[in-house]
Formats: sequence, C-alpha cells, structure tokens
Amino acid sequence: MHAFPHGTTSTAVTVPPSLALPVIEAAFPRQLHPYWPQLQEKTRLWLLEKRLMPADKVEAHADGLCYTDLMAGYYIGAPDDVMQAIADYSAWFFVWDDRHDRDVVHGRAADWRRLRSRLHTALDSPGHHLHHPDPLVAGLADSVVRLYAFLPGTWNARFARHFHAVIEAYDREFRNRTEGHVPEVDEYLALRRLTFAHWIWTDLLEPAAGLEIPDAVRKNPVYRRPALLSQEFAAWYNDLCSLPKEIAGEEVHNLGISLITHEGLNLEEAVAEVRRRVDTCIAEFIEAERAALRFADDLADGTTRGKELSAAVQACVCNMRNWFSSVYWFHHESGRYMVDSWDDRSTPPYVDNEAAGEK
Repeated sequence: MHAFPHGTTSTAVTVPPSLALPVIEAAFPRQLHPYWPQLQEKTRLWLLEKRLMPADKVEAHADGLCYTDLMAGYYIGAPDDVMQAIADYSAWFFVWDDRHDRDVVHGRAADWRRLRSRLHTALDSPGHHLHHPDPLVAGLADSVVRLYAFLPGTWNARFARHFHAVIEAYDREFRNRTEGHVPEVDEYLALRRLTFAHWIWTDLLEPAAGLEIPDAVRKNPVYRRPALLSQEFAAWYNDLCSLPKEIAGEEVHNLGISLITHEGLNLEEAVAEVRRRVDTCIAEFIEAERAALRFADDLADGTTRGKELSAAVQACVCNMRNWFSSVYWFHHESGRYMVDSWDDRSTPPYVDNEAAGEK
C-alpha cells in the first residue's frame, strides 16, 4: 500500500534512526503527480505485456516495489503521457539492474556480453527492436521510442549518448564484481555517476518541463550544480540504505564498501562518513538551488522564448528538489530494500533467479 495515496505527508512509514534525515522530512515537502494511480496500474500492465517480470512476481511485488511512486514524486508537472513513458522506462531500468545482478551471481558472462551489445544496438535503432525475443531489449526499445517522441532529435541524441555510457559503466561493474575488484573511492564515485544514470534522470526533467534546455543553459555551472547534487544525494543515500543488502550479496560497489576497503574505516565509521556526505549534499543543494532559481528568473528577458525558457528551467530546478523527498521515502517504502524480510538476504524475492532472455 502506498504510504500516502492522496499526496499527504506519510505517517505509515517508520524510518530507522540511523537512516532518518529530519531536514528532508521537514524542509522538503513530498509531492506526488496526480496521475500516480493510473501510472501504477499501467506500468504494472506494461511489465506484464513486455514480459519483463513473471506474472506471479508482478502480482506479488510490483506495487510494493514503488517504482512508479519514485518517478511520480520527481517529475511533477509532466504531461501524463510523458510521466507514463518515464515510469515505464524507470521500471525497465530496475529490471535490467536485476538481470545484470543475476548474470553476475550466476557467472553468465556470455549472456551479459550479448545483452550489452543488443542494448547498444536497440538504443540506436529502437524502432527495429520492438519485437526482439529478449524482453529486456524489446522493453528498452518500446520505452525509448516513446521518450524520443517528445523533444527534438538533438535531445534524443544526447539521451542516447548518455545511456550508451551507462551501459558501458554496467559492463565495468560486471567485470569488477566478477574479479572481486572494489574500486577506490574516487574511482567508485566516478563510476557511480554513470551506473546511477545521473545525467539520464536529469535529461528527463526536460520532457517533463516540455522544453529542451539549450546547451548554454544546461551546461552552465549554476544549473548543473543543483542537478548533480540532487543525483549525488540519491546515489549516496541509496548506498547508505542498501549497504546491508550489498554486503550480504558480496557486492563491491558501494561507497561504504570502498571506504572500508581502501580508507581503513570500520563499518560504523564508513556509515558515518557516507551519512556526512549525504548531509553535506543536502546543505549544498539548498544554496545551489537559490542560485539556480535566480538564474532562471534572469532568463526571462522580455521575449516569448525567454519566458518559456525561464519557466522550464524553474520547473527543472523545482523537480531537482522533489528528487530528495521522493528518493528518501522510496527507500523506506519499497520492498527493494527490506532485506530483513527476505528468506535469503542475497536473493531478492522479486527477481526471476533463473536464466533470462534469449539463449
């Protein structure tokens, strides 16, 4: 059950003290896109239609995983069809992440290499892969075709470029895990920006706002700074919350694990350091947000174009703020992180643990 189906403050979830962030609960009011109820239903049906999860897994886990909640709390103001396309793509991303994990766990290196190649190809020509026999390839093609319909080809090319880099980063993760290589902290942080898809989720702010942000604005440090901080918060808070799960699964990609392995910290010290970084990220975002909103105001130069651009940048920055609360509550509502309730702490109950895709 969603904690607050009507978009009111959550009272149904208890956050463990070690993970509680009072500033988020107090200063980052949670919002929910009004399309959320339909979004949840349609994404559930899409997962079934595209065979991305077995029917029994969808029935038992899809709603409780809260994938649509996460997106519906972020892209506020998006047209319904944009919101649906983003939510389906996000659900696909989580399923892909799970396939990647199972391929590592079961030593399916050849399967992973095949999938990696097919995803690259499908990203460049999605219309030709809508009926691919591997559901993950067809699912990516379907979601990308829909996302590409909203903004010009320049945005599509940028999205593809950013996602090609994400696929390659997942390949580096595959090799790291197979070889038992724990990245050093700086190496990990750079890799994490790609595997968490920082720039993909930031790119998607633009179709939600209804306008492609020109490079001169998008690459301006005043805009990029809060965008990066919102994503860094999400990645590091995820590391904080998923550390028990990833230690149980003998993972090598977690800021806490890198700190323990390479900086000589014990578990308690590593958790404290990750939390310190999370807290700093929030404080720095609040300052960067003010500057970005002033920047958005300055773009309104009296022209129609300036007015539209100013409004779009303001919408993007406001949604960067929404990412904090959406990510925060997602980690305490989603069954993806309820490790203590699993029969096997290293095997999520919502995954298909058998070989997947076309063989």
